Amino acid sequence: MLPLLIWFVLVQPKDVVPFGREAFLVHSNLAVIFVAISILWTADLMRRGLAGKPGPKLPAWARRFHQIVHKTIIWGLFTVGLTGFLLGLTSSVLLKAGGFLPIAPPMGWRHLNEYVGDFHIIQFYTLAAIVAVHALFHIWRHFRLRDNALRIMVPKTFHKWL
Repeated sequence: MLPLLIWFVLVQPKDVVPFGREAFLVHSNLAVIFVAISILWTADLMRRGLAGKPGPKLPAWARRFHQIVHKTIIWGLFTVGLTGFLLGLTSSVLLKAGGFLPIAPPMGWRHLNEYVGDFHIIQFYTLAAIVAVHALFHIWRHFRLRDNALRIMVPKTFHKWL
């Protein structure tokens, strides 16, 4: 998810449109993958709860913070997908994710579409900021608490730098 999140923070649809329809379709297909993973992750949270435990070295405040931030990220990803659906629903034309998947029947609610579009953007960048805070939290605990939090999360290839 992190590479996709970084991609969508750095690259907006207006950035890929000048490269042609194929480039836009790649961007749109990445969005389909992003939303599908978000839905699956939310379903997994609802079914089994959080996948990992916070770790024995974490103080009580950090355990609560970790759980709140994790759930905020998962539900935030789901709601970003939901507002994307609302963008399609309020649109005046049929939008197709990836060029093949109809998002929603267009209702032609122009003013609501503008509001949902603004909210979708603000929501996504707020979520990206929360993800950054979450990453800083894990960096803090890796180096301050020395609990190897980053070794658990990153591929073994990067362990030599941790």
